[in-house]
Amino acid sequence: MSIAPERPAPLQLITPDPQADALRRTRLRRMKAVALGLLAFAAVVYVATLGGTGFWGYVNAGAEASMVGAIADWFAVTALFRHPLGLPIPHTALIPRRKDEFGKSLQDFMGENFLQEAVIRDRLAVADVSRRLGAWLSDDVNARRVVREAAVVGAIGLRKVRDEDVAAIVNDVIVPRLQQESFSAVAGSLLSEVVADNAHHGLVDLVLEEAHRWLVHNQETFTDVLVDRAPWWAPPKLNETVTTRLHLEAVRWVADIRADDNHHARRALDNFLAQLADDLLHDPTTQERAERLKSRLLEHPQLINTGLSLWNALRKAFLEALEDVDGPLHRRAVAELTALGHRLGTDDALRTRLDAMGADFAVWAIGRYGDELTAVITHTVERWDGQEAARKIELHVGRDLQFIRINGTIVGGLVGVAIHAISLVLHG
Repeated sequence: MSIAPERPAPLQLITPDPQADALRRTRLRRMKAVALGLLAFAAVVYVATLGGTGFWGYVNAGAEASMVGAIADWFAVTALFRHPLGLPIPHTALIPRRKDEFGKSLQDFMGENFLQEAVIRDRLAVADVSRRLGAWLSDDVNARRVVREAAVVGAIGLRKVRDEDVAAIVNDVIVPRLQQESFSAVAGSLLSEVVADNAHHGLVDLVLEEAHRWLVHNQETFTDVLVDRAPWWAPPKLNETVTTRLHLEAVRWVADIRADDNHHARRALDNFLAQLADDLLHDPTTQERAERLKSRLLEHPQLINTGLSLWNALRKAFLEALEDVDGPLHRRAVAELTALGHRLGTDDALRTRLDAMGADFAVWAIGRYGDELTAVITHTVERWDGQEAARKIELHVGRDLQFIRINGTIVGGLVGVAIHAISLVLHG
């Protein structure tokens, strides 16, 4: 047996501003007193002129019609919010009884008249958003404010990301995706582009620089390694002479490679990397070895810890840059925003493109999410308590509705005078 979903409990309070409600209640009572006072005045005049003729006959007829108009309009206004005099008269207390239908009608009205493509594009065109944005951003104070707010939000977002969430993303999303991708094809293409652009030369220079520095300052370690590999029968003096010479030659060789961009060792390395890139792209054996290496790396238990360490290092660097309000990141962002503001003020083509993109995005967003936006009206109204909704709505619009009662009293009186005059003419 299926169970119907439980309807959310009604919201007893619609507005959390008791002071504003108290002011509205005072103004509503004042207008009700005025409308009631006019009705009472009309009743007194009617009683006082009852049976009068001539001029007083006109006054009596006007007072009578005023009472009728006042009472009819009182009934109409009251019937919106409650049963008049507490009597369950049909088609009264409309808001408490039919608030859900009103909410749905308001939702349809909003969707049909405000969330249409033509309306959205027209309003955005009139708003001239890009020009106003450019004028606002061209002010250095505003640009700094945007950067500061973005930095605060970015820092909060970075701090909210937990290590276990990053580990889950790496383990559940990134690693399986990398397992499916062909590492050899990606690595081969990247390496071929690097070699073609000579982008690896900077790394080679760094390695040579560090190798030369290490050889110069670690001669003893270098010679100890060679001595350990020397034959046991070799005389110590000979070993010392040979290792010293080898160290000197190694230092010179590395220095020569470092100083000569066209050194044959450099060209040999370039040829090796180019061949490796080609093998990664076309040689099945090399591709298989590369895929095995990729699998071993991705399955290594240290991968997650390494990824977390890298993430934490990047996050720390980002946080420091975001929190340094006088740092280069803030200065560069402010300069770029200010420049964008000035450009928006002078570049008509750019403004036209941005306005068109903004309009297209707004139309797309409304088309995709417009029903969900307008549905908020219905869902909210459905959760209101009927009696509370009626009281709150009356506080907001009831004062203006009292003018209906006042106008009904006055207009009713004038109509009564006119009818009395016509009656006298017809019976004259």
